[in-house]
Amino acid sequence: MTLGVYVQVPFCQTKCTYCNFHTAPVAKSLYDPFVDAVVREIELRGGSSEEWLKGSVDTVYVGGGTPSLLEPTSLARILQALRDNFACAWEEVTLEADPETISAEKAAAWRAAGFTRISMGAQSFNDAELKAAGRMHRRENIYSAVSALRAAGFENISCDLIAGLPHQTAASWENSVSELLALGPEHISIYMMEIDEGSRLGREVLAGGSRYSAGALPSDDAMAEFYEQACERLAAAGYAHYEISNWALVAQPLLVAQSESHLDVMHSLRSQHNLKYWQREPYLGLGAGAHSFSGTHRWANAHDAAAYVNAIQQGRIPVEQVEAVGAAEALNEELFLGLRLLEGIDFADIERRYNVKLAPRLHGLRDAGLLTMEGTRAKLAATRLAVSNEVFVELLG
Repeated sequence: MTLGVYVQVPFCQTKCTYCNFHTAPVAKSLYDPFVDAVVREIELRGGSSEEWLKGSVDTVYVGGGTPSLLEPTSLARILQALRDNFACAWEEVTLEADPETISAEKAAAWRAAGFTRISMGAQSFNDAELKAAGRMHRRENIYSAVSALRAAGFENISCDLIAGLPHQTAASWENSVSELLALGPEHISIYMMEIDEGSRLGREVLAGGSRYSAGALPSDDAMAEFYEQACERLAAAGYAHYEISNWALVAQPLLVAQSESHLDVMHSLRSQHNLKYWQREPYLGLGAGAHSFSGTHRWANAHDAAAYVNAIQQGRIPVEQVEAVGAAEALNEELFLGLRLLEGIDFADIERRYNVKLAPRLHGLRDAGLLTMEGTRAKLAATRLAVSNEVFVELLG
């Protein structure tokens, strides 16, 4: 049994206009107490007698927030604490980093600490779009960041773009995709802009206002078209589309070691940690607001960083939102998480494991053009990837 570990660092330099996460800019003096608390939580969890925590940790993902704001020595402390308290056989160790926080010195220190993969929030190569979204970095920072990471020896870099940012046009979107492809990251994520009422931009849109460039958002149709264009461009550039929002570069056969298959290399560039979420494998969340899944239960740590630190200092983990995952909930998760993957689901296997009949429901969705079916596999129709939530509503409704 393997285990993924996610470490949530809820600190940012500024809050993006569209963000509804439990993150915030805070004084740097709060960083060290938070890291102390995470290390202590690792010790508490590592000493647990719970069987599901005895698995070998094969993926680590330090996200946020902007965890690259922490000192490299603090990040190294967290990784060392995991080594000291868990059985570790790491295949992938990811750090989320904003471009403007990446320097040659930091990149070298991250590599020395044990990070093997960097997930960088590029989001756009257009400075007007970045500024409107409240981002701190600019186009030139993306280039300097990738250069620093490559010089430090990182061979697995993930970059993301957001389709639907304020002021985005067909021309600026095409340019952002082109510039990203020219940089050649091993992994790319394309996210479609979501207007959430919990964000500043979302509240402004609902109020019909104009702050935060609310009036400059592309239409839903334009956003879907941007996404579909990216799908075509990335496929032509040699990226395998493996999840609705994610692509992994397919290695050239000449670069593949004799002991590995072409397919193995392609799979290794997928986000191994995030695959645990979609495949319902166990993962432990550490830090304020981090979520966990044991296989039978889901829960979250307290979202407020101060409350989290105070609780850990008192020797307790502030767990909240504990939910038992029954058979019905697990089945629904198998369906909507599994269908996020482009390879789809083996519905005959799911029927056997849950003692249910899915075929009639799936056949109806296939006839409606929402799914495709090949043998016992069901997949989202290629034309429905941009509106996948609508398909999931029909599937689970």
